[in-house]
Amino acid sequence: MAGSVNKVILVGNLGADPEIRRLNSGEPVVNIRIATSESWRDKNSGERKEKTEWHNVVIFNEGIAKVAEQYLKKGMKVYVEGQLQTRKWQDQTGADKYTTEVVLQKFRGELQMLDARGQG
Repeated sequence: MAGSVNKVILVGNLGADPEIRRLNSGEPVVNIRIATSESWRDKNSGERKEKTEWHNVVIFNEGIAKVAEQYLKKGMKVYVEGQLQTRKWQDQTGADKYTTEVVLQKFRGELQMLDARGQG
């Protein structure tokens, strides 16, 4: 095996409009939350069950960030390809916290809008 692979592919719906902020350099950073769902029938009751997983996505790729800022809206179905990263930060009490995110780096990653369905 040649090295290792860190690649995440998600197809899901945006839970909110993108959050855009700017670095000191003026470069955009976009945060989006994507919901992926799976459903099944309970063997015992025959009842339909569903589980939704929420994914935090951070976009550092300037071209993709511009597209996200202009066109993405809550409810849209998107395809995202990035890398899984965990970062350490401190809360207001100084306690260490960890957040795992799908990251689209400056010259990597992919974002495709799969439909134009926006809610609100």
